[in-house]
Amino acid sequence: MFAKLYPGEYLDSTYEIDFDKLYEDGYRGVIFDIDNTLVPHGAPADGRAKKLFAHLKELGYRCVLLSNNKEPRVKMFNDAVKVDYIFKAAKPSVKNYVRAMELMHTDTKNTIFVGDQIFTDVYGANRAGIRTILVKPIHPKEEIQIVLKRYLEKIVLFFYCRKHR
Repeated sequence: MFAKLYPGEYLDSTYEIDFDKLYEDGYRGVIFDIDNTLVPHGAPADGRAKKLFAHLKELGYRCVLLSNNKEPRVKMFNDAVKVDYIFKAAKPSVKNYVRAMELMHTDTKNTIFVGDQIFTDVYGANRAGIRTILVKPIHPKEEIQIVLKRYLEKIVLFFYCRKHR
């Protein structure tokens, strides 16, 4: 029943993902959500985010930021990491996940999506056929519409964790 909502993996943080191993496994593109995935909501790229993107580029990854935010927010973050980005992405619509793969010259077999929300990030990426990694939100302060969705996410995660023990 919840299959399209289940992530491929569920981790504590973006910064614990073994991108070196994923590259060895053949992955070449990473699509990232920004807020609460890479930095707290609305924050600029910090040292940790800058270091991550430098390492990903060094490995040979192509990256795209995929955000439902408006361009000024996404551009502000991207000015520090310098990758492709798509703003007002309308996640969970599949269209811009596909567009992100086109920008990276990747496909569903060698692309990963990393995000912190089930009903936008994971659901959209799963529908697009992309491997998903759900991470726990970096900071508890969120907009009210996200806070409300988190209650529903807890139900999905309860069943996900039960199934993946």
